[in-house]
Amino acid sequence: MSERHEAIRIVIADDHPIFRDGLRRLLEADARFEVVGEAGDGEAAVAQVVRLQPDILLLDLAMPKVNGIKALQDLSERGVPVRSVLLTAEIDPAETIEALQFGARGVILKESATQLLYRCLLAVKDGEYWVGHDRVHDIVQHLRAVAQKAEAPAAPAQMLTRRELQIVAAIVEGASNRDIGQQFNLSEQTVKNHLSHIFDKVGVSNRLELALYAVHHKLLQQKPRPGSKT
Repeated sequence: MSERHEAIRIVIADDHPIFRDGLRRLLEADARFEVVGEAGDGEAAVAQVVRLQPDILLLDLAMPKVNGIKALQDLSERGVPVRSVLLTAEIDPAETIEALQFGARGVILKESATQLLYRCLLAVKDGEYWVGHDRVHDIVQHLRAVAQKAEAPAAPAQMLTRRELQIVAAIVEGASNRDIGQQFNLSEQTVKNHLSHIFDKVGVSNRLELALYAVHHKLLQQKPRPGSKT
């Protein structure tokens, strides 16, 4: 017998009933997803999540009563274990960073293709962040602008080899493992091994956290440890 997986339980929060209804039908057409609740404003979204304890909250940022950012803040302060994905018409780097600080795990445009939405939800459920490669770059560029106005503490770049710093730089630019492998003539598995070592050294768990960490700590402006080549 094949292994049966429980459907991912989702609450949809959007103030447009027609959009909300269409999204619910779209998700329920796939057996991997189950819509367990809906909300038309941020206040109701928080209440639904607290009551229903879904796996994922699909959250529109622009809502009445309580906006999406405030709803995320409320859920974070209550310690509610839900993974939130932002639904938005346009991704704003500053707004995205603020949402991530309050626990959001993904950002997806409302105009995205169905399969992209499915991939986003599955990735977030598995504990990943979902921000497209070009969007990671946008966020990093915004952080660079912020960093110019405030002095960030130094990070121990000496822990990283020259190759590891090159890979970090590629991640900051939004490169995939395949892109990095082609750039440095490495196999994808070797790239994955390098990333695993980098994550352990700097104390992050995924590519997005690594990109944000690198910019915040000005990691790419520092020199690798003496004599390191690989």
